[in-house]
Amino acid sequence: MSEEEAEPPAVAPTVDEDQDEALESMTLEQRQEALKQSRWNVFMWLGIAVLMFGFALFPMSFDETYDGFTNSAEKDIGLVWGPSLPGEDFMDVPLNIDVEVVNPPAALDVHLAAYALQEKDCAQNLGTQTALAREGTDHNYQYQLLEETPVAGGEYTFKFKLDAGQYCIIVQFVDSDGANIGTAGTEMNIDGAVYPNQVIAGILGLICLGLSAFAFIGAQKQGESVKKMLEEDLETTENKVLASISNERIAAGPSGPPGAAGPSGPPGAPGPSGPPQPTGPSGPPQEATGDEPVAVPEQDTSEPSEVYEPAENGYFFRKLADGSYDQTVYIKDQDGNYVAHEG
Repeated sequence: MSEEEAEPPAVAPTVDEDQDEALESMTLEQRQEALKQSRWNVFMWLGIAVLMFGFALFPMSFDETYDGFTNSAEKDIGLVWGPSLPGEDFMDVPLNIDVEVVNPPAALDVHLAAYALQEKDCAQNLGTQTALAREGTDHNYQYQLLEETPVAGGEYTFKFKLDAGQYCIIVQFVDSDGANIGTAGTEMNIDGAVYPNQVIAGILGLICLGLSAFAFIGAQKQGESVKKMLEEDLETTENKVLASISNERIAAGPSGPPGAAGPSGPPGAPGPSGPPQPTGPSGPPQEATGDEPVAVPEQDTSEPSEVYEPAENGYFFRKLADGSYDQTVYIKDQDGNYVAHEG
């Protein structure tokens, strides 16, 4: 196998990596503008989602009263639109019918029944269609029967799921077999609501809600990058200020001489209070005889060297020959001589 064949194929960078690289190359102003745009996208898509959900819940209402000629309450609700497929599915359009019974038939076996028939002409004889609806074999012809007996003043609700198309609605007083037992003296009122936009607007609302969520995630990412960059700029500014202050202090130098001060007076040990007393002979020397030699004392002609070591503030200490120091503090007068300091 050749070397060219052995080399693995280059892996293309993912979309996230490309976005991260593009984000790193942006300046602070560009990131702030992108953050602002991301926040606007969040509110825009969220607002559109709210409008879609509100539109989905907005019904197409209708109402009808009891007809003594047909002994029923019939209504042509027109076209019901929606994306539903033929047959029962989750995309069917909801239809709610509220029935208010004013005067039910005076019979023992009385029930309320409702039909939802997919027909374009509601003025025709719908006997065949109602019989087909009672069989329950065709989703285009639906039938519901309430088992409870309706009473005057009672309110009852029917709920259907319809495919797209034109529909006729019929509500009757029937017996257990579904036969119409209404009379001219019976009465009812119906109110209905169709929600044809529920599926379409609901799907669009969910899509906009998802886009708002993605925009929120992007805004969070942009906000973190802007915050990180601002913190880095703040740290850099602080370091520059501290370095500038340090350089100014170094250039200015010390603000004054050292704080240590010299002695303010002579040390505590007192010096001599007066000149030394003479210690010469107390009387005239004795005359020597000629036979006795006269001892002549040897004179030390070497003068001891005095060493004065400077202290602070113009003071001096005299160093003795044995290496110790005289406790007297000296100063230098105008002639350059060292004299004892008198505090």
